[in-house]
Amino acid sequence: MSSRSVQLSSSPLLTSKTPVWRSKLIVATIAVAFAGLAVRAAYVQVIDNAFFKRQGEVRFARTLELPANRGRILDRNGLLLATSVPAPSIWANPEDMERDPEKLRQLARLLEMMPADLEKKLANEDKTFVWLKRQLDESLVKEILALDIKGVYTIKEYKRLYPEGEAAAHVVGFTNVGDVGQEGMELVFQKQLAGRSGSRRVIKDRLGRVVEDIGEAVLPVDGVDLQLSIDNKVQFFAYQKLRDAVLEHKAKAGSVVVLDAQSGEVLALANYPSYSPDKRINLSGEQLRNRALTDTFEPGSTMKPLVISQALEKGIVTPETRIDTAPGRLTISGSTISDSHPQGTLTVSEVIQKSSNIGTVKIAMQMQPKDMWEIYTQVGFGQKPQIPFPGVVSGKLRPFKTWRPIEQATMSYGYGLSTSLFQLARSYTVFSHDGEVIPASLMKIENPSVTAGVRVMSVEHALAVRKMLNLAAGPGGTAPKAQTVGYSVGGKTGTAHKQEGKAYSGKKYRGFFVGLAPIERPRIIVAVMIDEPSNGRYFGGDVAAPVFSETVQQTLRLMGVQPDMSVKPQTAVRAVEESF
Repeated sequence: MSSRSVQLSSSPLLTSKTPVWRSKLIVATIAVAFAGLAVRAAYVQVIDNAFFKRQGEVRFARTLELPANRGRILDRNGLLLATSVPAPSIWANPEDMERDPEKLRQLARLLEMMPADLEKKLANEDKTFVWLKRQLDESLVKEILALDIKGVYTIKEYKRLYPEGEAAAHVVGFTNVGDVGQEGMELVFQKQLAGRSGSRRVIKDRLGRVVEDIGEAVLPVDGVDLQLSIDNKVQFFAYQKLRDAVLEHKAKAGSVVVLDAQSGEVLALANYPSYSPDKRINLSGEQLRNRALTDTFEPGSTMKPLVISQALEKGIVTPETRIDTAPGRLTISGSTISDSHPQGTLTVSEVIQKSSNIGTVKIAMQMQPKDMWEIYTQVGFGQKPQIPFPGVVSGKLRPFKTWRPIEQATMSYGYGLSTSLFQLARSYTVFSHDGEVIPASLMKIENPSVTAGVRVMSVEHALAVRKMLNLAAGPGGTAPKAQTVGYSVGGKTGTAHKQEGKAYSGKKYRGFFVGLAPIERPRIIVAVMIDEPSNGRYFGGDVAAPVFSETVQQTLRLMGVQPDMSVKPQTAVRAVEESF
């Protein structure tokens, strides 16, 4: 087979002459295309680059939060009530995450999750970020990172610790997992404690590694420390004694408030039931409620000293004025008031000592309703306490012009008005501060010696009522169980039927005791409330006075107050049942 040789130079296609316009058109087209690309590049990179920058940042740029360290909460002596400690959290990038079944099973186990729940988390709509678990122990985080799972990372966070636990829970409160205050002082002072977080703009590669900083970092501003008036030792002891009393008397709940009698600072405020701020699983409203500030009740016979002090101030009676309380019953407007034990003729001092309803009513009815309303108002009833705390209540005190005679009578021994235990404790500063009622404070006062009060009664009459309170807490009074070894005390019991609907329960009571010590120059006021004791005893002198006694003795000792009475062997004194 022979091959045929082709001469390319003689090909008609190649030897034909190409038109010049065609070559120019091709060159022009190519030039225009390059010019278009150059214009487009300039437009994208210089003129209108925001959209493309934004898209690039979405894929690679991240703003890392630089968390501020939350301020500490301290007691009056600088001891910790709340503090923050490093607690790393674990997060994942589902888009890049390694899906090794064995590693995922181990990860779920360390996170205390079911494998199915972990998969559900990873199926989150956000394919680039999902929290796996927050605020973990350092040792656990090391175990998780040791699994070396691609797409699983750690980030530095802080969690809150509460060294005093359930003893101070109702005062301090707690924060959520985002370090935002939810209850107590943590909530009230959220802004000051939280500080201000900083930020850092970075570029990350597809593996989540930081490869470049963008701009300057904004440094965080740490929160400020908060110093309360609470003394953590007094707080713990008061809570412990309150808890023991609630359990002993099979009560529903209880509260205790300890005030510095001269400065008005709150040394302790505790409630039971309580909760642990570090472990808040399955909490109920019963545990969370700060009853000393948020619950109101009819204060019973604890009102009698205020009524008597006003009668002294108005010149109606003197401490030695004799009041006939026989036969132990008194009818006003068709309603009968009675004493639990008929007493006969009593001096005004003995009316307080024996807690006579009849004696108190006979004295009260010699005053105008306005007179009683004034003393109650002046010591703070019916008004919201001026302290920074969520849920503080004002109680109820109706205008005196609406009082009927029977209502004036019952209000003299604590029925027909309502108050919180905190208000009740603060009202007794009028006796401890020689006739002046002083403001109460949950914050430490730097110069307590200059605490100013509002004059309500004369020094003479305040001292006279203090002596009556001393009699009530001594032999022959309603609360001999309030006596304390080494210190003179004074105070008033209260026992009130609980209201159910529009009537009073015949079987449910609240028992109170509020008092001060030492008598000559009071340093503390302690108010105790036991709600629904059900173990056979319910009088304030039986259920609340012993808590007062133990709290007073421990607190005065911690304050370095010298005993004002010689220490003698104590004999048990059978409590005298008080009247309502």
